[in-house]
Order: sequence, then C-alpha cells, then structure tokens
Amino acid sequence: MKKSFSPADKAAVAIAAIKGELTGSEISSRFAVHPTQIGHWKNQALKKLPEIFSDKRRKENFDDQRITDELYKALGQKNMELEWLKKKIGGLGPS
Repeated sequence: MKKSFSPADKAAVAIAAIKGELTGSEISSRFAVHPTQIGHWKNQALKKLPEIFSDKRRKENFDDQRITDELYKALGQKNMELEWLKKKIGGLGPS
C-alpha cells in the first residue's frame, strides 16, 4: 500500500537530505521513504528556494493588497451612498 506524506513530512525529508548529516539510507529508514523519492524532494526543494526570496513574490503580495484596499474603499463609498439615500427617502415619507 502506498503511503502518502504531508507537505511537512516532505519538507523534513528534504531538509535532512540537504543538510547531509545523515546518509540516504539513514533518511530512508528514519522517514520510511524510498531513496529515489528523497532525491526528488531534495531537488524540488532546492529548485524552489530562490523563488521564496524573489521580489516577484513581494510584488504579487503588494498587488493583492492594493486590490483589497480598492475594494474596501468602494464598499465604504457604497455604504455611505446607501445611508444618504435612506436619510433622503426617510424625509419624504408621511409626517
């Protein structure tokens, strides 16, 4: 039966492999992972590391924040308009 590993498990295996303090067979025994899989996860981690520290990621977060701010601003504007209309319509009713 095939065992599934959580992202945290995969990260732990990759970190152990990158550190190099244990041999491949020691990592394989400790985490119950095939040595070939250890190599795949290690390579995958090493490939993605530069992306974590790139400015592209920061720019994407900035863009998301800008869009969120604009949406909150529009929502606030609509709420103010609605309250203004309620006051105007309320003044037109029977006295």
